[in-house]
Formats: sequence, C-alpha cells, structure tokens
Amino acid sequence: MNPILNISAYKFIPLPDAAVLRELLLQRANALQLKGTILLAEEGINLFLAGPEWYVRGFVAQLHGDARFADIQPKESWSDRQPFKKMLVKVKREIIRMDHPTIRPSEGRAPAVSPATVKRWLDQGHDDAGRPVVTLDTRNDFEVDAGTFVGAIDWRITKFTEFPQAVRDHKAELEDKTVVSFCTGGIRCEKAAILMHDLGLPHVYQLEGGILKYFEEVGGAHYQGGCFVFDERRAVDAALNAAPELASPVA
Repeated sequence: MNPILNISAYKFIPLPDAAVLRELLLQRANALQLKGTILLAEEGINLFLAGPEWYVRGFVAQLHGDARFADIQPKESWSDRQPFKKMLVKVKREIIRMDHPTIRPSEGRAPAVSPATVKRWLDQGHDDAGRPVVTLDTRNDFEVDAGTFVGAIDWRITKFTEFPQAVRDHKAELEDKTVVSFCTGGIRCEKAAILMHDLGLPHVYQLEGGILKYFEEVGGAHYQGGCFVFDERRAVDAALNAAPELASPVA
C-alpha cells in the first residue's frame, strides 16, 4: 500500500482572523511533519497536504476542533512518496482568484449535483427534466489537456480571472441547456456556477467535490485521461493513483 496520504479540501467561510490562523496552522503542520500548501483569505480556506496517514488524520482532527471547519471532509488519494517539497501557509486576497468581489460563496452556494447524478445524466443524455446536459470545464487550458469529460466545453482560458468574460462571450450557447461546471476539487466550479446564475443562466450546477470526488465515487465513466494536480504527481487517474504521463508539460 502507498504510505503517503494526500488530502485536499476547501471551505468558503468568513475568516477575519486569517493572519492569526496562518501561524497556528503552520505550527501544527510542521509539528506533524506535513508538506503542502494552505491558502487562507477573508473568504475561506483551501488546502493541499500530504504525509503519513496518522499525521494527516491528526491534522484534520485538529482542524475539526474549530467549529468553522467541523464539516470539512477532505478528498483523499495515496502516493508512494511525498509529492510536495515544503510546507507553505499563505494569506491571500482570495483562496481562488477570480477578481469578481460580488461572488461570495459563503453567502449562498449555487446548486450542486452529485457525481452519481452527473453520471446518470450523461448516461441518458439529458437531465431529469429532459433538458440537454453539457459539462463545462472551468480549469486552465494545460489542466484540461491532461484529461476532461468527453465532449466538455473548454474555452481555453489560461487563468481563472478570464472565466467571467468567457461566460459573457459564450452565454447564448448555454441558455437552453443544463450546465454542469466542474474543476479539480470543487472550488473554481463553485464560484463559476454562482457567476453564471448571476448572469442569468438558470440551469447551472456545480459538480460536488469536483473531478476528484467524481473519480472516488463513480470512477472514470464519461471521462478521458487524468486529472491534473498541482504537486509532483502531476496527474492522477480515475483510480486516484499517480499518473504523471497523463499530464501535459507546463512551461
């Protein structure tokens, strides 16, 4: 069995004490010999951590001791070696930069749809109301190149801040469809779905837990390739095993 447990998680929740949290979480992670990245902002937390299972689970247990994070359920995968070089905890303006300050998921999420439901919709070719379903990849172009849903809409954005304008440019193409926005772990597609609702697209859902949760719960059905991850594994396959050969090189 691969000895290193990799976790990812996020939550949109107001964190006015982000600077204080930075010191506390860095101290805890270092004490447990973990490596990875934790991003903190006024809007929430986003984390990617790896280490021996006992230490990772200990960190999550400590995190759950803060009532604001008690419901965080990290997505898990395993690797044969530590995929991060260091432990970083950063305070940022946004935990995922969109440069669209009116989009505040902590004040109300867009509707989410489970991996099982997405698979069923794709199996049958329409949603439960009979409306055509399309999947919309909200990731950057090089991530999409490592793998995506078959037939997914890909606007070839190079950074997430380009997504709002891309929606405006292509809005007419989506108006008569049910749109499932997706990303690696859910954070980008959550903001993306809220934005699309705000722009007048009524039938938009975010894929709950992103590609990683889809792989975990239903495997690779309707998906081609792997899922790019931002560590030395480069990509994971539908079994959540490291598959760096599936990732395109990044300049």
